[in-house]
Amino acid sequence: MNGYMTTSFAFWRMMTEAQTVIAYRTFGMMGLWAVSPSENDRMVSEKMPAFLAASQAATMAAMTGKSPDKIAAAWLRPIGGKTRANQKRLSKMR
Repeated sequence: MNGYMTTSFAFWRMMTEAQTVIAYRTFGMMGLWAVSPSENDRMVSEKMPAFLAASQAATMAAMTGKSPDKIAAAWLRPIGGKTRANQKRLSKMR
């Protein structure tokens, strides 16, 4: 499959996972879904390290002459990994 299509699908997967995580956390804040008491703090504190890792990966890809789709994929990898892990963790019924 074309590199741009692969990156596009990965982006949409990450966006779907992010929306699911937002829904679980919102339900948790309303008391409709069981989440850890530290979930609100985690939701804020995880952003900076994920975006820093994404920026570093994209910068390294750009500096080594990678194509735009590879740069975007490098940026997406750390963030997609975080959204995937959050979605998996939060989807477990407690």
